[in-house]
Amino acid sequence: MSTFQGLKSSLSRLQKDRSGNFGMVTAIVVPVLIGTAGVAIDFSNMVLQQRQLQEASDAAALAAATALADGKVADSAAAQTLAKDFVVGQMSNYLSSTDAASLKSKTTATVTTTTTATGKSYSVKVNAAYDMGLTPLMNVLGKKTVALASNSSTSSGTNNTKNALSMELDLDQSGSMSYNTSTCDTYKTDKNGKYVLDSQGYKICKTYIIKIEALKTAAGRLFDALDKADPTHVLVRTGVMSYNNGLTRDSSNKIIGISPMNWGTSTGRTFVSTLTANGGTDATEPMQESIKAIKKNSDGSDNETKKHAEKGNTNVDRYIVLMTDGEMTGNSNTWNSAKDLNVRAQCDAAKSAGITIFTVAFMAPDKGKSLLQYCASGSSNYFEAETMENLIDDFDSIAQTATKALALLTD
Repeated sequence: MSTFQGLKSSLSRLQKDRSGNFGMVTAIVVPVLIGTAGVAIDFSNMVLQQRQLQEASDAAALAAATALADGKVADSAAAQTLAKDFVVGQMSNYLSSTDAASLKSKTTATVTTTTTATGKSYSVKVNAAYDMGLTPLMNVLGKKTVALASNSSTSSGTNNTKNALSMELDLDQSGSMSYNTSTCDTYKTDKNGKYVLDSQGYKICKTYIIKIEALKTAAGRLFDALDKADPTHVLVRTGVMSYNNGLTRDSSNKIIGISPMNWGTSTGRTFVSTLTANGGTDATEPMQESIKAIKKNSDGSDNETKKHAEKGNTNVDRYIVLMTDGEMTGNSNTWNSAKDLNVRAQCDAAKSAGITIFTVAFMAPDKGKSLLQYCASGSSNYFEAETMENLIDDFDSIAQTATKALALLTD
């Protein structure tokens, strides 16, 4: 028999021999079946944990952005730490210690801060990743881990703005503003510099603070509150009108009772500090001019809208603070009903123009109080001050109410 025939005979016998086929098939098929089962299990786990990771990174980005906007974290670095810890904390219930360590080392957070004249916006991006450990079944195919990752971004304070305000102060400097208040300025002393006491042991007042000086102090308190709410002078504009029988004038009849609208309070402060008491009482003209100064035109062509637009302010509240210690007399010493009605008409016009009016009756008679009650934009906007201390508190309260609108708004 030739060599070729012998080989052919051996192959034929091998082909017909079935005794080892099962072992061979098992050796080939079983690893495949094990790998397939491992793929099914790990794929299910991978889909679940990928979703959990995405939800965790989304929540972390939102938490960090919100904390920045609310001032609950000091800076961007603290927000980044918060975001990373948040992701790990959210995923800790689902991960082994090995996977958690991988997640912590591979997760990053970035914060971008944009500052404008009216506030800040924060953009937070969170990239979370880790190597998910696979089941031992996958080890058959030589695969021990699979990389999972998620990317999330959000922002807080975007398109944020603050309500701004324009405020006119219409202040009475008529002759009665030279009268005393009940607040003592200086006390009597003897030749040794000791206070002189009355029969009940109280110090005896020598001079009292006059109304115009009390007004200056009260206006200063209002200005202080406005400056505190807007320290950079990009939200608040103020002006002052001083009046007796109309706007105050010099000897040549030139109007000197106007401090034009300006940013902050500095110009108004200086103007108020120069006020002196003289003349009668008629608030018609200052009310007219105040309306002209701050009234909003429907087409946005008014000066206050333009000035605020330069600072990026689109929401502007407009206020008039009308103060008097008397009643409308004009240049006389008696109440004039026509002048009283004229002032009421101007108050109506201001309200119709969307201007909010605060009124302060400072040691005023009944007719003066009645007028200011009518002019105020609601009972809570009307104040009666019978003492200097009351007046200061009232002006401070007006400022606090007006500046509440400067709170941050977020779209």
